[in-house]
Amino acid sequence: MALKVIGAGLGRTATFSLKFALEHLGFGPCYHMSEVFAGGRRNVPLWLDVIEGRPDWDAVFDGFESTTDYPACTYWRELAEHYPEAKVVLSVRDADSWFDSVTETIFSQGMQASLAGSPLETMMQGVVFDRFKGGDILDREFMTDWFVRRNQAVCDALPPERLLVFSPKEGWEPLCTFLDVPVPYGPFPRVNSRDELTSHSDEQGGLPPDPETGERFAREYIEVLKAKAFAAA
Repeated sequence: MALKVIGAGLGRTATFSLKFALEHLGFGPCYHMSEVFAGGRRNVPLWLDVIEGRPDWDAVFDGFESTTDYPACTYWRELAEHYPEAKVVLSVRDADSWFDSVTETIFSQGMQASLAGSPLETMMQGVVFDRFKGGDILDREFMTDWFVRRNQAVCDALPPERLLVFSPKEGWEPLCTFLDVPVPYGPFPRVNSRDELTSHSDEQGGLPPDPETGERFAREYIEVLKAKAFAAA
């Protein structure tokens, strides 16, 4: 199964909402960092191979039709080349609000400390944090400038007919037009995953580094958010 939609937007740009939307439109399952955790014992070694320069993209995304979020968004360029028929969706938001969100969630000291010494820490370093070399992830000016330049690089690299720059606040219409599918009934799914992730992490004392516990945590987390996304809508 080849990917049909590649999410190039960084984590904390409503990527969970986009995941559920793509699945609702028939482009599922949709790969997301939560799916890495939900099948961690299989998935983490595959991403460690990617970091080491030995990517097997068809194995990584076996069974999936689309992607959003980390770690796939880090490799948007490679994936766009490997899956030349796939369309690319760049989810965006205000740079300062993105910085606030990542600082309080996936970049927070507590969340990352919970993975210390585990393969998950190595994976996160390679697919996320190594991209910020030369700057401080807690430096707002550096990070917001990096965010803007990185998104512009996506826009500059892809032809307009292959790329949609998208905010979930726009609703179904631009996404459905781009993917050439009917607009479904009802509002676009909305997920306040910032509060949910912080709450779940606090309850667990961070992200569970144990693979089995992490898989269970992630599967439950996905189902909770999905139910809330469509209940709210």
